[in-house]
Amino acid sequence: MDHSTAPLVAAVADYRGLARYGFTPPAHRQGRGIDARVLAALGHDAFSSDILASPGLDDRLARGGLLSEAEALMADAVGADYAFFSTCGSSLSVKAAMLAVAGGDDGGLLVARDSHKSIVAGLIFSGVRPHWITPRWDAERHFSHPPSPAQVEQAWREHPDAAGALIVSPSPYGTCADIRGIAEVCHARGKPLIVDEAWGAHLPFHDDLPTWAMDVGADVCVVSVHKMGMGFEQGSVFHLQGDLVDPKRLSRCADLLMTTSPNVLIYAALDGWRRQMVEFGHDLLDRALTLSRKTRATLDEISGLEVMHDELLGVEASHDLDLLQVLIDVSGTGASGYEAADWLRTHRRLDMGLSDHRRVLATLSTADDELSADALVDGLALWRAGLEDPRPPEIALPKPEDLQLDTVMLPRDAFFAATEAVPAERAVGRIAAEQLTPYPPGIPAIVPGERIDAAVVDYLRTGVASGMNVPDASDPRLDTIRVVADHH
Repeated sequence: MDHSTAPLVAAVADYRGLARYGFTPPAHRQGRGIDARVLAALGHDAFSSDILASPGLDDRLARGGLLSEAEALMADAVGADYAFFSTCGSSLSVKAAMLAVAGGDDGGLLVARDSHKSIVAGLIFSGVRPHWITPRWDAERHFSHPPSPAQVEQAWREHPDAAGALIVSPSPYGTCADIRGIAEVCHARGKPLIVDEAWGAHLPFHDDLPTWAMDVGADVCVVSVHKMGMGFEQGSVFHLQGDLVDPKRLSRCADLLMTTSPNVLIYAALDGWRRQMVEFGHDLLDRALTLSRKTRATLDEISGLEVMHDELLGVEASHDLDLLQVLIDVSGTGASGYEAADWLRTHRRLDMGLSDHRRVLATLSTADDELSADALVDGLALWRAGLEDPRPPEIALPKPEDLQLDTVMLPRDAFFAATEAVPAERAVGRIAAEQLTPYPPGIPAIVPGERIDAAVVDYLRTGVASGMNVPDASDPRLDTIRVVADHH
């Protein structure tokens, strides 16, 4: 296919060049009706390109085939059979994949327990029964790794009637599963593998990056172009190959969830990024990886900071690592990652991608250069040099087994049941009716339908007191927790 073309980008340029005018949404008429104060903040160009997909960018019957052509180009670029664009983020894309594979199937779905909260939302929405695959756990560092093929094999032995399996790789920390081995385990049973590869949109375009799921047998993979590519927030693509998942069924499931008013800006950015990566992606990523290696080495020289690498890889750890995710353990300074992230934002105007009780994460991309990397190094060096009387986080870190809560109700049933908010200490032993998710990275510590234990409650409450953010809780301070009513 001709990857020098970007049909959606060209159509936007054509629309603007012809000075088309639509008596249609959006009502701002390409910015004409926008308050001048808003234009001053956001710029006129954003509104000039905010046009209706059909009739607007394309005609009322979509006879130009602009979106389908752009999706076909994307699939060709990454070696998939099909690609579907989403303007609602990978949160929508992964739900569509779950519905297509397991919707209406009583056997449920094998799901890695280190999954993002959007996957739990998909379980609630669909009513699919999860059979949790326990991640590998580094108890010393309080850090989870993706499950191994052997763990997936064990899950299949315990739940042979499951409709398929879903794993997350890369994790928000850049750690990756052995997707080839896991796909082989699933395919030996004739069952599909879904990979939530939200952090891996860039992987097909450079050999020094971790394995791209489509290259090693995954049936469906979901990527967030806004995370590691050059796309607007909410820009996502889900890819499909093979014959274990019906593309028409997947498309219908996506249509159930998709907005009927997709943002053309998001579509066009996906299209333009695909062209950029096919033409220049290898060189852009080559420079980014070189910059990352240099930055990691320089940061590792700062006293008390440890750039994590070797400890993330191995038989009992992760299969591979994305070096663009620079994970820095600051516990050697005596301070928490929350403190470091807050200081960098306040004093250096730098926002970190993730922070927890002992780590901060800087995500590098093809947009970074020596100037931005030096700002990160200088900021952390200044924070370290000025650190006085650090306050180690007083978080009650649970043992791995304490994090493996028993699922006693379907997530959907627990979420929609009659519920009550009870004091946190009285929630122990009760069935959770809400998910409680330290964010970022957005992996729920408690899922609706699980029986709450004391160790996880102590972990979350002491975490909140030390700076952890649990934004989806009904009570963000966690003085109370919402549970299923009248169940003990």
